[in-house]
Amino acid sequence: MIHLEGIRRDFRLGEQTVHALAGIDLDIAAGEYVSIMGPSGSGKSTLLNVVALLDRPDAGSYAFDGVDVTAFDDDALARVRRENIGFVFQFFHLIPRLTAFQNVEVPLVLASVPVAERRERVNEALASLDLSSRAHHRPNELSGGQRQRVAIARATIMRPKVLLADEPTGNLDSVSGRQVIEIIENLNAANGVTLIVVTHDSAMGSRASRQLRLVDGRIDSDQRR
Repeated sequence: MIHLEGIRRDFRLGEQTVHALAGIDLDIAAGEYVSIMGPSGSGKSTLLNVVALLDRPDAGSYAFDGVDVTAFDDDALARVRRENIGFVFQFFHLIPRLTAFQNVEVPLVLASVPVAERRERVNEALASLDLSSRAHHRPNELSGGQRQRVAIARATIMRPKVLLADEPTGNLDSVSGRQVIEIIENLNAANGVTLIVVTHDSAMGSRASRQLRLVDGRIDSDQRR
């Protein structure tokens, strides 16, 4: 599903070059549940952004689902991302002026899905996450847990092959966080969605069947259970 070879990503900070990713070789199979852990500044979020096609590596190659996407232009990358990858962020990134329904609907609008189908799919997604009664509420009228569930509905409304989650429980209380983790784990277990989670929480990371640890932009360990 995901094949990274020699991936390097550098950033300039003044006169200093920071090697955020220093030659990553990584294969992730379809349906895997992978956690990415490591200290702050180890390259976790940078790696996730490269996998999500939100950032381009400075060197190396990336094949997604058997297709080399390394040299794709922005439009082609956006199409692959829209059709195959869902992303759940720590800070939700919902559009404040839109309702929960409208936020979830956005990817379908961008994909030119007909109105009737959009309405049916969004209503089903909200119902599956116990959000039907909040469909017409804006983000500032929702709890943190509800906002993250809306974000999950939006991330999965296009039925992606891969779901990426960057600290998905970082802004939630323990009860809401547990609910969110159970929801995304069920997508992996029941629907076969490839799940990749970045986390500082070792307890959360240990739930994954495969655990990567990054240190200084390199894979320090790769363990399976």
